[in-house]
This record gives sequence, structure tokens and C-alpha cells, in this order.
Amino acid sequence: MSVLNYKFSGDEERRIGHFSSIVKLALADNIITEGEEKLLKKLADKLIISEELYNSIIKNPEKYSVKGLHNYNDRIEHLYDLAKMIYADGSVSKEEASVLIKICVGLGFPINNAEKIADEAIHLILKDNNLEDFTEAIKQVNKQ
Repeated sequence: MSVLNYKFSGDEERRIGHFSSIVKLALADNIITEGEEKLLKKLADKLIISEELYNSIIKNPEKYSVKGLHNYNDRIEHLYDLAKMIYADGSVSKEEASVLIKICVGLGFPINNAEKIADEAIHLILKDNNLEDFTEAIKQVNKQ
């Protein structure tokens, strides 16, 4: 059965939506660099994305939508993965930062704080913070 005809469960839809968001960031500058491709493959394995689905998402990431996460720590972990993708090629473009802000809103972060959260996420990745430190810092920027 082709992946295009398959019905995904809620958890699978969230993983696929998250991966498509990462791909959108990688494609924000219309190029997937070697570093970005390496990280994409690593995250595809982590998110249990088959090769067929990987290729389909790379070809058309807009086809797969982001599914909101209810768990706050899961949203932050997804943001961590996304911010790592932005810096996978060693630089951060304005286009990538703009896409990250939109994805922050899609992940359920407040619209009025999305830019600040995205900026902090990028800053934390540039300083090579681990997930634990990243999580604590984002919680400080986005106090609930």
C-alpha cells in the first residue's frame, strides 16, 4: 500500500507533522544542505519515518500539517528539534527564523510571544544548550 493511501493514527500524525515542520525549515532557503540532510535522516529515524514517507515529505512538506501537542514539554522538545534544524547548516537565515515563528504558533505557543520564543530558541541552539537547559530557558521566556 502506498504511503499516500495510508490512514495514520494520532501519534503518527503528530510525528509526521513535526517532521514536515522540520523539513519546511530546511527548505526555507530552497536548499537542503549536507548538514541539514544528515540531521533530517537522524530525526526521521528518531520519529520512525519510513524511507517512502521521508521522500514524500521532502517532496511536498506542505501536504502534512502540524498537529498541536497538549503536553508543554513535548512542544518544547519539538521546538528544540526545529531550532537545531535551523542551525544544521551553520547559519540562520531570515526566512528560517520567520518560518520558526509561524511553527511556534502552530505548536501552540501564544501568538503574542512566538517571536520572542523563536528568537530565544535560536539563541539557545547557537550556544549549544542541551534539551534540559533549553527547556528551562524557554519556560522562563514563556511563563505560563
